[in-house]
Amino acid sequence: MSSNDAARTSVSRRTIIAAAPVAAAAGITATASPASAGKGRHSAVLSWFDVTDAAVTATAATAQVTNSRTWAIAWLAAARAVRRVPHGVNEKHFREAALASAVHTALIALAPAQATELDAALDDALARVPNGKAKRKGVVAGADRAEALLVEREGDGLDPASVNPPYTPPPAGPGVWQPTPPAHGPGQQAGTRFAVPFALDSADQFRLDPPPALGSAAYRADVAEVQAYGALDSAVRTQEQTDVAQFWLGSSFVLYNPVLRAALEHHRGSLREQVTLVALFHTASVDTQIATSDSKYAHVWWRPVTAIAGPVDDGDPETVPDPDWTPLHVTPSHPDYPSGHNTYSGSAEEVLTQLVGDGPGAAYTIPSPSAPGVTRTYTTWHPLTTENIDARVWSGIHSRAADLAGVELSRAVAAYVLSRSDDLLA
Repeated sequence: MSSNDAARTSVSRRTIIAAAPVAAAAGITATASPASAGKGRHSAVLSWFDVTDAAVTATAATAQVTNSRTWAIAWLAAARAVRRVPHGVNEKHFREAALASAVHTALIALAPAQATELDAALDDALARVPNGKAKRKGVVAGADRAEALLVEREGDGLDPASVNPPYTPPPAGPGVWQPTPPAHGPGQQAGTRFAVPFALDSADQFRLDPPPALGSAAYRADVAEVQAYGALDSAVRTQEQTDVAQFWLGSSFVLYNPVLRAALEHHRGSLREQVTLVALFHTASVDTQIATSDSKYAHVWWRPVTAIAGPVDDGDPETVPDPDWTPLHVTPSHPDYPSGHNTYSGSAEEVLTQLVGDGPGAAYTIPSPSAPGVTRTYTTWHPLTTENIDARVWSGIHSRAADLAGVELSRAVAAYVLSRSDDLLA
């Protein structure tokens, strides 16, 4: 930690000790806005969720996994800090102070441009905690846990430059990924596979088996489906299918934030359980993205646009190239197998199902950055996964095999991360 960071932490702790308590406000409803998040049964969790969201959004990195890392570090530090309460102090006061201190300390280091907003959030949060030993100890515990985790994760390979190093694709050939139109950009996320996981033993621990072989019935079916339903000028894709593809086109990281928040709004557990949910959700997401990069660049499988439009012929007389074929949406610049959107959705569903249940217990509504003004409402987690699977086919940018494999991979990774939760939270 730099001398400036140390000074900031010292000032924050002095401010915390002197802060005056503020009376709690009224209850939050399921449709509450972020601005009203400080009014619930565990208002501190929702408030710091929104503070984290605002800080990460304002300083968003170019690599999605880097943003996931920020969430994971901040909330894993908080989960460690609130796990055990020292003897003889008020449990609620200690945990609220520890949560605030941990998230603030981590975000100050990872999103320093938001220091003014973060300091204000800390002052506001700690003004709500009565002065005393529980508050003082909570502040120290939160800062200590965050500082230790920041050191632990230093140089973990999840910064944008490490995630996206220069990558030379293999020579063109049937089934081999090549840069895709219109930009023909370099392969992205090739370096994520070399990053240090939070819980996995290695990036290739759950490496997928190869995709369906060229010329197989499964491969032919995949190509035919994408060619028909994923074309820009498709004659068979319905308006609803087009709408689903457009809704789920945006960043999974952004799309799933309201889903996780809905889980918190309806969560009946303790503050500790809610903080742990956020921590494990994002920790599993990071490890899933590392495993996704490993499988993508182990198989380096071509995208549908290359398989359908060429210029490389797969040699199968049953799949006739169509050089004029264009997908509904622009193909992302990395291999097809597995689908990253579906590894994110599978991981999210696995964590939410294991820690919350099949759904939040009430309807929840989410927006989409790629469909402004449009919302979709759900009662359980699973439909989001099934829509993601279909959406990437209807967008024309993934084979169904890649989508299904993504869900398979991510559920395995997330389940493993959850099985290691005691070690992660220690």
